[in-house]
Amino acid sequence: MTEASTQPASADAAGLGRQIYVQAVGLGLDPAWRRLPDDVRRADAAAVLAAEEESTAAGIRTLVYSSIGLEAGVDLVLLRLADRLDDLELAGARLARSGLGRWLQVRHSILGRISASQYVTKPTDQERSILDGTPGQYLIVYPFTKTADWYLLGRETRQGVMNEHMRVGRQYRTVRQLLAYSFGLDDGDFLVAYDTDDIAIFGELVRELRGTESRRSTVNDHPILVGIRHELREVIEFLGGPG
Repeated sequence: MTEASTQPASADAAGLGRQIYVQAVGLGLDPAWRRLPDDVRRADAAAVLAAEEESTAAGIRTLVYSSIGLEAGVDLVLLRLADRLDDLELAGARLARSGLGRWLQVRHSILGRISASQYVTKPTDQERSILDGTPGQYLIVYPFTKTADWYLLGRETRQGVMNEHMRVGRQYRTVRQLLAYSFGLDDGDFLVAYDTDDIAIFGELVRELRGTESRRSTVNDHPILVGIRHELREVIEFLGGPG
């Protein structure tokens, strides 16, 4: 899928005067699609590619990841970024009614809004994640929720806890993070997406973060969606589309 450099989500970013809505969607394919005739599957593939190109032309950035064989029921993970929540709705509608999209079921959908962090004065390259540069090979995305006690702590106390959390994260420079606020948009408090070319190093980061003070305030951090970066055309071939 073509990703134009003029798309809104790759220009101005979190904390720099504008908001971006983000959605992580985990999709599962109906296995019956693979048993359709080649010409039908070819037409379905062309239709869904055209629908996604239409969404791209409308200013929606979509990153595509395969989760085939990695998580039961999820074959495709889409990470979408747009200036308006309405645009994410339209992109979902285009996909749902177009070719292969009619055979895909939404297994997970996580919404968030990217804006300035109250704990970070100036975002680094790590914290801007997929907003800038070339996406990494692997995506790990999940929602998480904080305890009520966390929000009742004083500002300075919370800042101290987050400073420790950020110090650990910045030691792992090959792992980038995108953080979005989900308050009022979804069941969780936040959506977090990690972007890396080294999945083993990401595992080491998570293990170290488990030992920081911030872990005490986490109530829930699942489901975790893991995907491997591909062009949409490649993923369709993996799913059984005619080459």
